[in-house]
Amino acid sequence: MGDGERGSSIVMGFVLSSVFWLVVGLVVGLWVAAEMIFPALNLTPWLAFGRLRVVHTNGLVFGFTIGGIFACSYYMVEKLTRTPLAFPGLARVQLWLFNAAIALAALSLFAGMNTSKEYAELEWPLDIVVVILWVMFAAIVMGTLLKRREKQMYVSLWFLIACVVTVAVVYILNNLAAPVSLTKSYSVYSGVNDANVQWWFGHNAVASVFTFPILAMFYYFLPKTTGLPIYSHRLSIVAFWSLVFGYLWTGAHHLMLTPVPEWIQTTALAFSIFLIAPSWGSVVNGYYTMNGHWDRMKSNYLAKFFILGITFYGLQTIQGPTQALRTLTGYLHYTEYIPGHVHMGTMGWVTMIICASMYFMAAKIRGREVHSVKLANVNFWLILVGQLLFTAALWVAGIVQGAMWKAVNPDGSLAYSFLDGVAAMYPFWAVRLAGGLLYFAGILVFAYNLYMTSRPAPRTA
Repeated sequence: MGDGERGSSIVMGFVLSSVFWLVVGLVVGLWVAAEMIFPALNLTPWLAFGRLRVVHTNGLVFGFTIGGIFACSYYMVEKLTRTPLAFPGLARVQLWLFNAAIALAALSLFAGMNTSKEYAELEWPLDIVVVILWVMFAAIVMGTLLKRREKQMYVSLWFLIACVVTVAVVYILNNLAAPVSLTKSYSVYSGVNDANVQWWFGHNAVASVFTFPILAMFYYFLPKTTGLPIYSHRLSIVAFWSLVFGYLWTGAHHLMLTPVPEWIQTTALAFSIFLIAPSWGSVVNGYYTMNGHWDRMKSNYLAKFFILGITFYGLQTIQGPTQALRTLTGYLHYTEYIPGHVHMGTMGWVTMIICASMYFMAAKIRGREVHSVKLANVNFWLILVGQLLFTAALWVAGIVQGAMWKAVNPDGSLAYSFLDGVAAMYPFWAVRLAGGLLYFAGILVFAYNLYMTSRPAPRTA
């Protein structure tokens, strides 16, 4: 097997692993959504909401998204450097270790082993495994870059470098802990410092996992899919450096109106508003790439994935920064509006871009067209409608919830009890579950279509 074949088999291994964990993570998410309407589904401690919720988020962040990032990164790095993947043997070991780590992580969270830190719930032995996996990833990406034959660094490579470096820094620093047993540890930080470091990590994890590598995919696969050169490489580079600089300072916008020093909150707020500009630099770049060629949204089955994906990214990057405004955060924080915001990014932006990228890679690697363009279109419309139902229901629910929490009688007493607010959420939760089921149906169509496309071609005499 040649270097190119080894690289392709590794890419397809990560593609199929990523899609497997996507399906598993969504099944858990649907169960969580159903528990909100039917509490009796909390059958055992292992299926309690508090445990399932973190299995859902970790399964989709680490299993699906990181798996998809590994697959697409290895494919793009080989193509953009015109160099075979460095250390293919190491990449194959990484593939097996990756799947073992995700399975063990899910089991540990089901069992209640949890640090209680958002997006960093895994206990210290699994943290070490995550770091090992990331060192492998860094060695393979950086090693390929050092050996590259193509000296010009396209913007996608810059975004991948940022992903490699920033994830390593924020993950390690936030997860520093003192172990007290094999299954329990305590953070080396405490109080306000712990919260500040946690959300410095939390928001930069969003940047490093849900933004930088996904933009790398967008900038590479949109031109490859449509046959159109990116509108402005200069604009993409300006957007890149502005994003990298701005994201570092925004974490505390998750801690507005808390005991965190006000100057830190204000700094985070200012940089959050600043981030709208470089984020929309990439949105504008995508739109102008299609300028005069919008008919390809109909004729090219993948173009609409990328353009709708970057549109949801643009909406996300207006919604997020404006939520940091003190007036809005005081009204919306802790309401259903926040998961609505998050899921527009993950279900609309991240998943659409990764799905389209995987369709493209599988067809190219196997040397054939996608199994069914019709199914790919069905996939697109199901996840689009499902995501809109899901997120819009939660936005409206959050506004209703915030209004009920703040409503007072003439004498100053609360107009509604907390239970009144919970009862008012049931219709919105039902719509969320319906949207989630539609979305899941679209993902099942995607998984089938991708699997049929990725099957090895039959050998001929």
